[in-house]
Amino acid sequence: MNDTIALLKSHRSIRKFTDKNVSDEQVAEIVCCAQAAATSSNVQATTVIRVRDKDRRKQLAACAGGQPYVAEAPVLLMFCADLARPAEACQTGGGQFHPGMTEHFMIATIDVALAAQNAVVAAESLGMGICYIGGIRNNPQEVADLLALPDQVYPVFGLCLGFPAQDPEVKPRLPLKAVLHEEKYDCQRTTDGISAYDPIVREYYKTRTGGGKDSSWSQEMSGLLGKESRPHMRDFLRRRGFEMK
Repeated sequence: MNDTIALLKSHRSIRKFTDKNVSDEQVAEIVCCAQAAATSSNVQATTVIRVRDKDRRKQLAACAGGQPYVAEAPVLLMFCADLARPAEACQTGGGQFHPGMTEHFMIATIDVALAAQNAVVAAESLGMGICYIGGIRNNPQEVADLLALPDQVYPVFGLCLGFPAQDPEVKPRLPLKAVLHEEKYDCQRTTDGISAYDPIVREYYKTRTGGGKDSSWSQEMSGLLGKESRPHMRDFLRRRGFEMK
């Protein structure tokens, strides 16, 4: 195993940070690494907004459900899917932008995810820890207003980063056989993988919480996927020009 593979396999979410400074140069380098990620047809549909203002950080934390590290982390980066910039380039190049295409929405969202993961690996290689903040989609319009996002841009998630003040265990993942299939989708591999994984996750939660949480992966997924999840996102995206045609 080389250092890069070891780094990738040691990822944890960090929610407590030291006061150690993260320099502007380090942030710039991390975002440059994000830019270096693969991007569909060179669309480069990612915009990153660094938020420093304390009051705006507090408001974003409230939008995300009151997660304190959104306000307190040394660095908060907001990752946005941005079709406004390539749309402007399209018109500058003599074309006519066609808004609302589902494929364009997918390109922009995938671009953001790829870029952010590059940023995460870069930050972790510098000894930092990170935490993705999907909770900003609880109140996407308020977040868009706070960030002054134009049409054709939407906030995908935030990213808190800094130097860790905690050392949590690595959360176990599904068995490889449940994820890596050969030639075609194998439902039995999925079923067997879930059966093997459930007790591992239950033990992980018991250890992490000192016995305070007793839950399997299947139970976690039941709570997450067994109900509606942010149904307001569809109308929000339509208002921003993502009509899914």
